Amino acid sequence: MKIIVIIPARFNSKRLPGKPLKEINGVPMILKTYFQCNKVFKKEQIIIATDNLKIKRLCLKNNINVLMTSKKCLTGTDRIAEVASKIIADVYINVQGDEPFFNPIDLKKLLKNVLKDPSKIYNGYTKIEKIEMFKSSSVPKVVFDSNENLLYMSRGEIPSNKKHKFKLGWRQVCAYAFPRKDLIKFYKYKRKTPLEKVEDIEILRFLEMGKNIKMIKMSNKSMSIDTKKDLKKANSIFFKIK
Repeated sequence: MKIIVIIPARFNSKRLPGKPLKEINGVPMILKTYFQCNKVFKKEQIIIATDNLKIKRLCLKNNINVLMTSKKCLTGTDRIAEVASKIIADVYINVQGDEPFFNPIDLKKLLKNVLKDPSKIYNGYTKIEKIEMFKSSSVPKVVFDSNENLLYMSRGEIPSNKKHKFKLGWRQVCAYAFPRKDLIKFYKYKRKTPLEKVEDIEILRFLEMGKNIKMIKMSNKSMSIDTKKDLKKANSIFFKIK
């Protein structure tokens, strides 16, 4: 079975322009994400997919596999799918380029599930501990059935109640695994599905296409960098990741 890890890195983020090259403790974010993945996978198995020459040059300087992709990709998963159309593998593992503290233990857990059943789509989740995160529109919230199959994902406060009080919740961890056939179908869709467009959550496209998504419980040792506030926080804290 051929498995490759793809790290999408789009330069023109609306909330944090130039995000992949922003430094955390003196190291560009995209490199920190790569180093976390390299703790589990060999460098030959990892590709950074970008639309920007500055990011490409940084990768080449650090002897990292890099592939230029279209600036017109609708989402990071469309970028992964574009790579899948050019490089054939059985499964493509996606770790978002803005996850510089991604826990290698979680990556091993994702890999273990892929090896057990490579035909499924996988996505990570973890428990929400703080109400601020539950209320944040930057954090996709997850609900799933008793078998951990995704029911829905939203930037809104789910699950909710009549009093709109935070009782419990889970958030998405931005690590995925996709079989090639499902990625190609996703890519051929060429537009965002209705709920995907409203929520701005690309995994919903698979759900709206009738695909089952298996959620995997992961640690809370991760932090997606989406805003200047997130970047400032990332530079002021350290996660102890083994």
